[in-house]
Amino acid sequence: MVVSLPDFKTSLAGAAPATGLSPVLTGLWWLGKGDWDRAHGIIQDETGRDAAWAHAHLHRVEGDLGNAAYWYRQAGQKVATDALDIEFERIVSALLGYRE
Repeated sequence: MVVSLPDFKTSLAGAAPATGLSPVLTGLWWLGKGDWDRAHGIIQDETGRDAAWAHAHLHRVEGDLGNAAYWYRQAGQKVATDALDIEFERIVSALLGYRE
């Protein structure tokens, strides 16, 4: 069971995401594995601020900063300027803290 950022990061060694993750965290898991397309396919179908925040991060990873800025606004978040891995960890940690 994934309950913390270290657990989440350890789970990336597996072949599939842990059971019980929200769709947004599942998408971020696939991003952590390097599968941007699969992550985007999952996250783009979700709604709400959590999904918008993850969606913003995905477009920042992609290099589409204009699209990322739109999704940051939808999420009610400031546009991130720190390292991508730091933002990834911040999002995962926040979502694990208030998973549905």
